[in-house]
Amino acid sequence: MRNGALGLGSAALSSLLANDLPVIGTDPAALPGPHFAPKAKHVIYLHMIGAPSHLDLFDYKPTLQKHDGEKCPDELLKGKRFAFIGGEMTLAGSAYKFAKHGRSGAEMSELLPHLATVADDICILRGLHTNEINHAPAQMLLHTGFSQGGRPSMGAWVTYGLGSENRDLPSYVVLLSGPPGGAGTSLWSTGFLPSVYQGVQFRSSGDPVLFLSNPEGQGRNDRRQVLDAVRSLNEQNLDIVGDPEIATRISQYEMAFRMQASVPELMDLKEESQATLDMYGATPGKSSFANNCLLARRLIERGTRMVQLYDSDWDHHGALDKRLHAKTKDVDQGMAALVRDLKQRGLLDETLVIWGGEFGRTPLRQGSAGNKAAAGRDHHKDAYTMWMAGGGVKAGITHGKTDEFGFNVIEDGVHTHDLNATMLHLLGLNHEQLTFRYQGRDYRLTDVHGAIVTPILA
Repeated sequence: MRNGALGLGSAALSSLLANDLPVIGTDPAALPGPHFAPKAKHVIYLHMIGAPSHLDLFDYKPTLQKHDGEKCPDELLKGKRFAFIGGEMTLAGSAYKFAKHGRSGAEMSELLPHLATVADDICILRGLHTNEINHAPAQMLLHTGFSQGGRPSMGAWVTYGLGSENRDLPSYVVLLSGPPGGAGTSLWSTGFLPSVYQGVQFRSSGDPVLFLSNPEGQGRNDRRQVLDAVRSLNEQNLDIVGDPEIATRISQYEMAFRMQASVPELMDLKEESQATLDMYGATPGKSSFANNCLLARRLIERGTRMVQLYDSDWDHHGALDKRLHAKTKDVDQGMAALVRDLKQRGLLDETLVIWGGEFGRTPLRQGSAGNKAAAGRDHHKDAYTMWMAGGGVKAGITHGKTDEFGFNVIEDGVHTHDLNATMLHLLGLNHEQLTFRYQGRDYRLTDVHGAIVTPILA
């Protein structure tokens, strides 16, 4: 259990600024390492904002195909809640062909030809389910353990528990391809944890991090003099009031100064070989999911603890076939290359890769019943698919099963709390012990739930 008390400000500051120690954070009670031997040291989390259609990507349903276009039997709809779809419910099979891949025989859609080449390196989870049917609450539940704002994000919890391996880069980085999700920046917020654990968003144009460059006319020595003067004043205030947020401010100013040298080198993809760029489909200087996948690898190579990639526009209530094809084309090559590249470099065993959305899509057609091209799928919270790779997860397995129409999980269900408990476990953190006392209560990422999904552990 952790204590959220302020503690001694000077002790917090000394741990932040010591040159021979990793950056742990502003809370002197924060754990400078795992509870037990970890399988993974880093996490790369690929979140598809809006929820991909698992029924068109990973969970093939021959029975659903057989009854495509037919009225859905009432017994299948009993107790179901949908976000928008109403009236007569029509079953909707997938428009895409599925095939088995690799020695594992993992079944995937033709929309994922690149991911299919690393089928034996990933673990497919078909039994995901959640409590929320709308995007922002479901995103919040997945990433913070609670469907409303104000709680720390998973990245904040991870860095609170483990600290950083690199003094010159943030321990928690966020990369966007497209606008953020419905829950916005709350998805990488520090919540009530000290703000040093906040996710830092890197940008693809201008300064990689806001206000990283010196003001016009000011050199590096000028900036150093300003920072020294400001730090002296902040240290005096810290000694008086002991507020860890002052220590955070000192730490972040120093981090920003060091990042002026480390970040431009990190972001320069021209340093990569042409073969690597081609493998990812990355283009230096361009904003893309593929570039972000390559940057994620470069970040964890340099000791960043957690990298989250958010890719937008997966909410396909209409024109599913056209839009899903476009989105999978955006991400398929990059995410497959990420798995392959990590493995080639000996990094996959210590890096946990997670891919998925906040929920799934219905086995029902939404929109123009007479025009399949204009139709889509509604939100579905009761069954969907994610995949994981590396970091102590069994490779080449499929875990979980849904019914013949894809409405419900019928075998080996995994709630979002279970997913987060398992992620923390692989990082050497006990999800029930990684807590923070706030307003008289101990909080944790998994709230009061969560069970480790032991069958997928290597």
